[in-house]
Amino acid sequence: MTHHGRRGLPRLPGPLRATGRRARVAALAALLTAVAGCGIRGTSVPVDAGAAPSRASCQVAGDSNDVADSPKTGPIKVYLVCSTQILPVDRQVRLPEGRPGTDRLGVARAVLGELQHQPGRPEEEAGFSTEVPSALQVTGPRKGDRKDALRLNRVPDDLPPYARAQLVCTFAETLVSASAAAGNEPSVVLGGPPGDSLERYTCTERLRNRPEAAQADGTPVD
Repeated sequence: MTHHGRRGLPRLPGPLRATGRRARVAALAALLTAVAGCGIRGTSVPVDAGAAPSRASCQVAGDSNDVADSPKTGPIKVYLVCSTQILPVDRQVRLPEGRPGTDRLGVARAVLGELQHQPGRPEEEAGFSTEVPSALQVTGPRKGDRKDALRLNRVPDDLPPYARAQLVCTFAETLVSASAAAGNEPSVVLGGPPGDSLERYTCTERLRNRPEAAQADGTPVD
C-alpha cells in the first residue's frame, strides 16, 4: 500500500528529499551572491561610515577682506583657526593715527577687533574660523607694569586654547618691536585684570600646530 503525504502527494524517499533541500540552499546562496554583486545591501541595519573627511584647504583665494589700501591701513597677519591649527591670514587693517610702532595699544585694539570678526567669505570657504570672544578687551600697562605689557579683561590662561593661541601669535608678530629684536621667536607680555600677574607668551611652532596641547606656555615676568 502506498502512503501519501500532505495534500495527497506521494512522500519522496529520504535521499531525494535531502537532494531537494541542498538544491534549495544552493539556489538561495546564488541569489544572495547576485544581490551583493549588484551593490544592494544584504541588511536593513544602517551602517555608520563615520564623518566625511575635512576638505578645508587652509589657503585663501584672492583678498581676505575688502578694506581699501590707504595711508591709514597696513598689512598684518591675523592668526585664524583652520582644522586643528592656527595659521596666518594676510589682511589690510585700519591702523591708528600716527606711526604704528608708537601706539602699541591702538594697534593691539585694531588687531583684537580683526580677530573678533567672523572670517569673510574667502576665508570661510578655505576653512578658517575664529574663537576669540567678542566681549574680550585689551588695555595698556597699569602702574608698576612693564611698558610693553598688555592687559585683557580676562585672565589669558582662562581663555579657550585656540583663542589664546590666536591672540598670542597675532599680538606677538604684530607688536614685534622688542620681542623680535634678538631674532627669537616672537612673544608678547600679557596679563588679566589688575592684580593678575604678567606672563610672557611665545608664538612657538608647538602652539601654532597644537593649541589644545599648549596649556601653560606663559613664563612669569618681573
